Amino acid sequence: MLRIFHNTTYDFIKYWRRAAVITIAFIVVGLTALLIRGARYSIEFTGGTTMQVEFAKAPNPDAIRSTVDGAGFAGSTIQQFGSPTAYTINAQPKSGAAVSATSTDSTATQIAAALHAQFGDTSQVRVLSSQYVGPQVGAELRRNAMIAVAISFLVTLVYLAIRFEWRFGVAAVVATAHDIFTTLAFLAMLRLEISLTVVAAILTVIGYSLNDTIIIFDRVREDLRKQRKEPFRDTVNRAINETLPRSVLTHVTTLTATLALLFFAGEVIRPFSWIMAFGIFTGTFSSIYVAGALLIWIEAKWPPAVEGRGGAAAAAAARRRQVAP
Repeated sequence: MLRIFHNTTYDFIKYWRRAAVITIAFIVVGLTALLIRGARYSIEFTGGTTMQVEFAKAPNPDAIRSTVDGAGFAGSTIQQFGSPTAYTINAQPKSGAAVSATSTDSTATQIAAALHAQFGDTSQVRVLSSQYVGPQVGAELRRNAMIAVAISFLVTLVYLAIRFEWRFGVAAVVATAHDIFTTLAFLAMLRLEISLTVVAAILTVIGYSLNDTIIIFDRVREDLRKQRKEPFRDTVNRAINETLPRSVLTHVTTLTATLALLFFAGEVIRPFSWIMAFGIFTGTFSSIYVAGALLIWIEAKWPPAVEGRGGAAAAAAARRRQVAP
């Protein structure tokens, strides 16, 4: 059996201050860019027209984009779909125009006319389908996504408070919030479009990070039951090192699959792959330097009663005497 990073003794918590500065700076820069430039929402959230067109010969995507922009629909999303000759065009109504089924017919007609003028008649460019997407759907999806995240926070807090202690639940929820903010900052920096696929990726990252945090916390609990006479900080460091082989193998495997999607799966799935690839790093980071460091700080501020550790008075006293990291 392959064994890597076995019996390591790295002092991960030692660098928590440096890690905190880096992640806070990253979040501030990303969210500032998001506030200044605004978010790029896909058509699912804004409403508009989505078209599927097929060309007789594989066109230059830049030529399609310039043609659609020239028709008055700047900022439309142009993506290859399936074969090299098939494309989807997501366009919002022109500025000042109301989004409705009527405006959709007009948008599709104008874009089709511009494509025919640039690439040829219907023998060269065929509009396979066009449909209207209402913004109400996007508003409902945004609301449901926020509700889902809030419920996941609450369930996580309750679950960890019951299985472990309330300290573990608070640390895990804060680490999950950190992952959301860093992912939003990453979205803003790369100017990725926020779509249903991206929302799915963010929710997947939340679950992935939580799983990593819970595994470390579970090992912390096991090490506490051994009643070692060591500071709580050392117990957390030991747990991180003990789970390191499993974490490395899991993350490398997941990252390999994600990079394969990123480079070979095409434009449609690429935003999902970007978020997942980033989520592997930020999830690992938060499990160690957010959840772990915060747990040590909470333990120092609100030390548990002796009974809470099964009567291990010496170990509890040692943890109460230790200072925050």
